[in-house]
Amino acid sequence: MNTPARLAVVGVGLGAVFAAAVGVGAAVGPVGSPAPHTAAAAPTAAPDGTPGAGYALDVLDERPAAGTTRLAFRVLGPDGAPVLAYDQDHGEDLHLVTVRRDLTGYQHVHPELGPDGTWTTPLTLTPGSWRVVADTTPTALGEDGVSDSIVLTGDLEVAGAYDPQPLPEPAAVADVDGYTVVLTGGLAAGRASELTFSVSRDGRPVTDLQPYLGAYGHLVALRDGDLAYLHVHPAEPAEGVTPAPGPHVGFAATAPSAGSYRLFLDFKHGDAVHTAAFTVPVAPGGEDADQPAGHGHAD
Repeated sequence: MNTPARLAVVGVGLGAVFAAAVGVGAAVGPVGSPAPHTAAAAPTAAPDGTPGAGYALDVLDERPAAGTTRLAFRVLGPDGAPVLAYDQDHGEDLHLVTVRRDLTGYQHVHPELGPDGTWTTPLTLTPGSWRVVADTTPTALGEDGVSDSIVLTGDLEVAGAYDPQPLPEPAAVADVDGYTVVLTGGLAAGRASELTFSVSRDGRPVTDLQPYLGAYGHLVALRDGDLAYLHVHPAEPAEGVTPAPGPHVGFAATAPSAGSYRLFLDFKHGDAVHTAAFTVPVAPGGEDADQPAGHGHAD
């Protein structure tokens, strides 16, 4: 995917997807007995602007039980048959992101593909409505002269007592697994913005980050309300320059509209992947929103 990336906007209605920067839909309330909805989610535009091209996501069980479960789904081609061949993007055939409507429970996994075209992966789910986002590149896209990945979405309903959590306030610092991550920069509506994440541990900069998905960091942004999706990888270094393994990881991205966004940074260190989450406000009209106090660069 190219950088800066653009958001693939996902509608809130169950099973409904809108491939445009549309307004925020209605929030989904508590889940008791989930209402039925379509088995396959409609395709949406990929972050680089590629439409679903007639592909769809077919989730085989849209009402899984709470707890650790195994999600099974298929990517259906324009002919309605399961897709069997894929081209890798950042070392994987398919990236799957799941998140609850209140932007909790974020998981980024890489499912296994069976010979019949069924993908499977374990997930940990709590009661409520969940969004499933599959970012992938069927081989047939290249044969048709389209090289960009596509983004397909679906929805899950997990029965039980739904306990929605408020969106955390904007903050420039996130602590995760003993690491401190500082965010410098912010998103602006309609124009490219630079984001830098600086990783430290025990007060010392981490300078030996390990590659993860072919880079030293991986970033997903989701817009509060409609869960618009942005999948970004680090900005390319200058020609002949090898990116340093920390402590700073830089990105460039464009937000299509104002609102609150939840950013999820994955980085690998100590042979484990860690995820730091941030809430970032975006002002209308390309203006920078008020950034959280201490929004500065870490040494």
